[in-house]
Amino acid sequence: MLNTTLCYLERGEAYLMLHRVKKGHDLNRDKWIGVGGKFEEGESPEDCLLRETREETGLTLTEYRYRGLVTFVSDRWPTEYMHLFTATGWTGEPHGCDEGDLQWIAKRDLLSLPMWAGDRIFLRLLEEGAPFFSLKLRYEGERLAEAVLNGRPIREGEER
Repeated sequence: MLNTTLCYLERGEAYLMLHRVKKGHDLNRDKWIGVGGKFEEGESPEDCLLRETREETGLTLTEYRYRGLVTFVSDRWPTEYMHLFTATGWTGEPHGCDEGDLQWIAKRDLLSLPMWAGDRIFLRLLEEGAPFFSLKLRYEGERLAEAVLNGRPIREGEER
């Protein structure tokens, strides 16, 4: 079982996105995602969030919110518990990332970018200001086969 964090830094009507184009064997290759990564031994979700954001962006988060738990189940990769955050405050100067290219993307343009189908679901939930949620996403290869929000099956585009 793998624990990870994912954070969307929010500046006005844009999120800081990472275009994963720099690592060879990357299951997120060519996709746009937030910043984050795998827990290290003894880390809490917040510890991992702060470390990964600093490593990938050079920024130190000062204001952030834990938004949900996303469980990824796949026929190709180990099950992953992803702790989802948004952030609206930080200090420091951004730097380049060795995993991809960082870019501020207008929220209205996000869903047109190459990304996992399940990411579209939780991005809509974030935008709607949904209360803390549990989302299970089951993939067969790269195809989203099932999505379950707070214990209720949904289809893509039906977040409620």
